Amino acid sequence: MGVQREPGAKGVNWSNIAVGGIMNMFEVTTLGQPLEVLKTQMAANRKQTMLQATKTVWSRGGVVGFYQGLIPWAWIEASTKGAVLIFAASEIEERSVKTGLSPAVGGLLGGMGGGIAQAYATMGFTTCMKTAEITRHKQAATGIKPPSTWVLFMDIFRKEGLAGVNKGVNAVALRQCTNWGSRMGFARLAETSIRKIRGKSEDGSLGAMDKIFASSIGGALATWNQPIEVIRVEMQSMAKASANRPAKLTIMNTLAFIYKENGIKGLYRGVTPRIGLGIWQTICMVSFADYVKIWVKARS
Repeated sequence: MGVQREPGAKGVNWSNIAVGGIMNMFEVTTLGQPLEVLKTQMAANRKQTMLQATKTVWSRGGVVGFYQGLIPWAWIEASTKGAVLIFAASEIEERSVKTGLSPAVGGLLGGMGGGIAQAYATMGFTTCMKTAEITRHKQAATGIKPPSTWVLFMDIFRKEGLAGVNKGVNAVALRQCTNWGSRMGFARLAETSIRKIRGKSEDGSLGAMDKIFASSIGGALATWNQPIEVIRVEMQSMAKASANRPAKLTIMNTLAFIYKENGIKGLYRGVTPRIGLGIWQTICMVSFADYVKIWVKARS
């Protein structure tokens, strides 16, 4: 079952804000950002193979190319969205389980609520800034002197206001809701199944490898929603690659545009690196975060 408060503890676990921020910073700084850049490259350039996408990213500075947008925007995004996710998801999950719902349903509801909260609270602005930073690197690779990230941001703000800055945020919210709902729900369901196989009680603790294996299952299965991610990338893209691209993008007309241009395969571009990303994110934000929460509570 999900990590619970210490016996007799009451109120809100505010420490989960710090746990979430720290764990997501760790995730993005290690494997997260390279897989994110590769996944985004494939989702935005849907005719590229994984090898071609890897070569393209490598051409932007070698290993450094895979960490485009890490400092400061991916760090800012990771710390803020991680804090919101773990805080909201933990509170929802714990209260759901206490009402008698299964750990899998509690994880599903917690992940969905945490994903929606992080999308609307932090990710519109930070994702826009990270996309602008990556766009600068792409322009520089073609020999064009790019404007600064803040110049790009202010240009968007002047032309489109807050709606432009938060372009695609509804798609982000839908993605994060389904992402973390699936990841946490499937991970908790896998944990329950592992306990049954090992003959443990519902409250029985699992070893580190069992926790990691359960999170890996959750992260891999959660990539069923890859079309939402491809739609999000297209909506936030600053390049107009086709004359057929709608001037004002919505989730539905973006879906129709991608399908018309690239077919069903286009909606699943980048799914391979995203499986790796989903597994690593779930290991960090579910398995590792559970252990960190236990450690923090033991010292409270």
